[in-house]
Amino acid sequence: MRIGVLSDTHIPTRARQLPPALFTIFAGVDLILHAGDLAEEHVLEDLAAIAPVEAVAGNMDSIAIQQRLGNTKILELAGYRIGLVHGHLGSNRNKTPQRALETFATEQVDCVVFGHSHQPYRQTSTGVLLFNPGSPTDRRREPRHSCGLLTLGSTIEAEHIYL
Repeated sequence: MRIGVLSDTHIPTRARQLPPALFTIFAGVDLILHAGDLAEEHVLEDLAAIAPVEAVAGNMDSIAIQQRLGNTKILELAGYRIGLVHGHLGSNRNKTPQRALETFATEQVDCVVFGHSHQPYRQTSTGVLLFNPGSPTDRRREPRHSCGLLTLGSTIEAEHIYL
């Protein structure tokens, strides 16, 4: 199973629309995960033109989006449990990956997909793959915009794609 992963699109404050390259990169994926900070709900519709979408709300999303999407999800995909969270909730303000992992401390997950920092991140902690795709529209201090791909097979493979 191939999954397109993105976060922190911040449409329209950081970009007017999703980058066209994203549609090419995600062509043929089975699912798209958006780890929050859509800002505008139509981003989900744009992505749904490519593949089904699962998303959570982030700190920059409206109350309506937060109520519709919720803050966390656990998805059962290809025999794996994937936690999806934006990464802004929790006690450790300086460590987004640890906050994201803490969110699922009482759950058994194989991978946690998160955003919030806009920084691509891929590490394993206590047997759980932590994956932040970065942002395709707001690179902050990063040299390039990015997104990600997860491949679920005999293992979980996570890869950053730079735009």
